[in-house]
Amino acid sequence: MGLSDLADGLTRSLEGLGASVSETLFEPVIRLGVTGLSRAGKTVFITSLVANLLDRGRMPGLVDAGAIRAAFLQPQPDDTVPRFDYESHLAALTGPAPHWPEGTRAVSELRLSFRVAPSGVLGGLRGMRTVHLDIVDYPGEWLLDLGLMDRSFANWSAGVLARIAARPGGAKYLAALGAADLAAPFTEPAAKALAEPFTAHLEAARAAGFSDCSPGRFLLPGELAGSPVLTFAPLPPGEWPKGSLGREMARRYDAYKREVVRPFFRDHFARIDRQVVLVDVLGAIHAGPAALEDLRATMAGVLAAFRPGASGFLASLLGGKRVERILFAATKADHLHHSQHARLAAITAALLREAKDRADFAGAETAAMAIASLRTTTEEVLTHQGAALDALRGRLTDGRSVALYPGSLPEQPAQLLGPAREGAPRWLDADFAIMDFAPAPVVLRPGEGPPHIRLDRAAQFLIGDKI
Repeated sequence: MGLSDLADGLTRSLEGLGASVSETLFEPVIRLGVTGLSRAGKTVFITSLVANLLDRGRMPGLVDAGAIRAAFLQPQPDDTVPRFDYESHLAALTGPAPHWPEGTRAVSELRLSFRVAPSGVLGGLRGMRTVHLDIVDYPGEWLLDLGLMDRSFANWSAGVLARIAARPGGAKYLAALGAADLAAPFTEPAAKALAEPFTAHLEAARAAGFSDCSPGRFLLPGELAGSPVLTFAPLPPGEWPKGSLGREMARRYDAYKREVVRPFFRDHFARIDRQVVLVDVLGAIHAGPAALEDLRATMAGVLAAFRPGASGFLASLLGGKRVERILFAATKADHLHHSQHARLAAITAALLREAKDRADFAGAETAAMAIASLRTTTEEVLTHQGAALDALRGRLTDGRSVALYPGSLPEQPAQLLGPAREGAPRWLDADFAIMDFAPAPVVLRPGEGPPHIRLDRAAQFLIGDKI
């Protein structure tokens, strides 16, 4: 670390100290991180959460919602971070032709401020106070990269190569790797000949339901598309001469950690107070035992990056923030009848047991629940061969209106997690299919946000103590 790095760190510490003192003593700020892997529903979650905090008619589970006298949007404090496009996303979900908005592809932020009435014995002696909620949206694929910070190129490569053969696109990459001369002098075409099939493998693995598909910027490159820092790939163990293709691959991996991952952690992630991790558990179950086990292992590894633990008053003044509360939310609960929601929550809790225990031990408060940020279905009873079935009715993304029996999840989570851990190639006694529902047309009455399932309870856990 050079003098410039030390000076930069000192400057940031002083700036953070000033901001922390102001926030702690005057207008508290809650920084809520929202992430999840692809198709977990981050954009919809934030949009519905904000809409339902602005109009709280559907938020009975937010215990002290009555203390909120006003809620309003205002510019976020980070001028260099794109604003979360709340208005466009809400229009997509609730307009005349409702449809799903574009998903998260970069960091964005939104500030929602509350005017809160005083409460308690001394409430009459205090005036109204302002509490700010800064919502930070970032791709879950980028979160996976934080696990790279403590891994060398050789260690990362060994992990990837150990699992790649059994995943989509893996054989094509291994063939390209076998044809490469890693000791030959480096050329950019040779680097691309490895990076392109490796990136294709990551994209195919993600589409097949696998979760651990890092480096995340290979999937969501943004302004870095085509840059050398995204043009590397895992290699087998070996020593390569200076200036060779193998040596350059290792150098670019280190540059990726230094220039891409570390700034993200420093500028965004390390400042989070509360965190939501959205998990498409139903999608992983549908994809099969291997995808479910990959999700379990991925989430257990991800939690190490959260630096969980309680932040005391002095710690918050000094900028020593830790994630205080973490919610693991299984999304798309509206794809199941409400009688199955407890089983979905239990599977989520069991799936994340290792990650949750680690957070609890470190002092963070954690919870797991089944939610639907936007309810797309209604429930009804169908009769089949004289038996009553708990069914769902909704509109599919292809425009068809359907009523169907969504099936049932196992009563014991071990019936899924056991075969997944043991490497079963498929589920033996069930076919866990899911449907792609489109947003249902909705007419919002004054004072009400979009319909949801347990979003109020999620908000209560995440910010209820602050309002």
